[in-house]
Amino acid sequence: MRAALAPGVRLLRALPRDSRYRGLTLVLTFLSYTSYHLSRKPISIVKSQLHPNCSALDLNPHNDSNSSTWCCWAPFDGDNYKELFGALDNAFLVAYAIGMFISGIFGERLPLRYYLSGGMVLSGLFTALFGLGYFWDIHVLWYFIVVQVCNGLVQTTGWPAVVACVGNWFGKGKRGLIMGIWNSHTSVGNILGSLIAGAWVSSAWGLSFVVPGIIITTVGIICFFFLVEYPEDVDCSPPLHHMAPDEDPGGVTISEKDPEAVTSNEGPLSLSGQSSADHSHSPKEPAEEPEAISFLGALRIPGVVEFSLCLLFAKLVSYTFLYWLPLYIVNVAHFGAKEAGDLSTLFDVGGILGGIFAGLISDYTGGRATTCCVMLVVAAPMLFLYNHVGQNGIGTSIAMLIICGALVNGPYALITTAVSADLGTHESLKGNAKALSTVTAIIDGTGSVGAALGPLLAGLISPTGWNNVFYMLIAADVLACLLLARVVVKEARGWCGYMARQRGYVVTNLGQPLVPRCQNTVSLPLQKDVCYPLLLLLHLHVGIAPGFERPSA
Repeated sequence: MRAALAPGVRLLRALPRDSRYRGLTLVLTFLSYTSYHLSRKPISIVKSQLHPNCSALDLNPHNDSNSSTWCCWAPFDGDNYKELFGALDNAFLVAYAIGMFISGIFGERLPLRYYLSGGMVLSGLFTALFGLGYFWDIHVLWYFIVVQVCNGLVQTTGWPAVVACVGNWFGKGKRGLIMGIWNSHTSVGNILGSLIAGAWVSSAWGLSFVVPGIIITTVGIICFFFLVEYPEDVDCSPPLHHMAPDEDPGGVTISEKDPEAVTSNEGPLSLSGQSSADHSHSPKEPAEEPEAISFLGALRIPGVVEFSLCLLFAKLVSYTFLYWLPLYIVNVAHFGAKEAGDLSTLFDVGGILGGIFAGLISDYTGGRATTCCVMLVVAAPMLFLYNHVGQNGIGTSIAMLIICGALVNGPYALITTAVSADLGTHESLKGNAKALSTVTAIIDGTGSVGAALGPLLAGLISPTGWNNVFYMLIAADVLACLLLARVVVKEARGWCGYMARQRGYVVTNLGQPLVPRCQNTVSLPLQKDVCYPLLLLLHLHVGIAPGFERPSA
């Protein structure tokens, strides 16, 4: 007697063909970038082992006079060890920031599957080489610096490639929510990296790098064999941004449309397996291949500059926590290296929740910039509170780490995923999706400048006290919020225009009056008392608003 078909297989067969490939793309890109972050995390865990407090350990077996540094790993055994740690961080991050601007250009012109899998194999090699310095007994600073620079350059292959792949498969309808959940790979990678590195940090810290190097290499090989770059490659229907854009120049924001109406056949994994008549023929003909956008052309897309500069400061805060939080916990809360690494993962747990929350809210409201701005505003006082009361007890520390992680990483996750994909498929590109990698690289490359500055500044400022480090992080948060002010005002104007139409106004061109569409006694008071004051407030604040006249009573 034959057994019934396995439930998992029945589920796969029930799913439409498009949904199966979309699910495969999400899983593979999720695993890919999880392994990227998994391989970056060990350095922050191992720092405390490279320069531990030797006086707290057993008797010095070498019997030399220096009882406080005998167990440190040269060249990190001097009083300038924090500066050297900062140099290690910046060797990686500066190379990453510079390489990111170039990486997107290559990503648009090379097959994404080759580009991504090749970068992952090389990342695994250089990650393992750092750890092999332990087994080869290397004590030369320049060896570790060169390995970090090379690793930073090859890791730039990851982000533009995975965002471009996901953007090729998913349209705008639920992009914020989908990418908010998908972007948890960053935090999942950080958590796994902390746990894996912590398993060997006290015994043989070289394995804290070698094992993640093997993992990212393995995932890269899997991607080479299974990743599908474009829906057209497997005869699936592409998402809406591959088609001709809707003729809606008068639209103000995405929120004015029903997202489900725009992508009603395009839920997270629930596309119909049938292609429309427009896509029944093979779409990837050489004659129809669009040209990749130039660097300057990508900068001219509305919103790219503002979100890039905002991400610079948001990523400064996030990466300072990524590289320095375990050491801060060791110094302030006096935990051991492994315990501090485990506790620091709660910041990434908060990052998962914050990314999902930011994506969900921005999908519902249509206000990506406003969502980021509100979370950044709330994050500043939370950082202050964590520094002053976060170490008063284990319960307080856990709660504050999760809250701070959500508020800090939420905007960072939203900008690097949904916002990048939105701008890379902006209506001004007229359906050309060849801008995805370049736009993603510009935004994340600018953010990576902040990622390089954050740990560097933390290394320079921390000798003066951890309070000053947190003041620097709070200032960066405020600047990130201010840089989005123009986009936030634009979104607010869009909402007011939408409210005007909903409440009976006819919105005309700039400089022409808003006139009531109807004069019924129910809607007119709302028009006068709600929409007109909001439009007037915007007009007084920015000096630009659609012309309007006060409706008659």
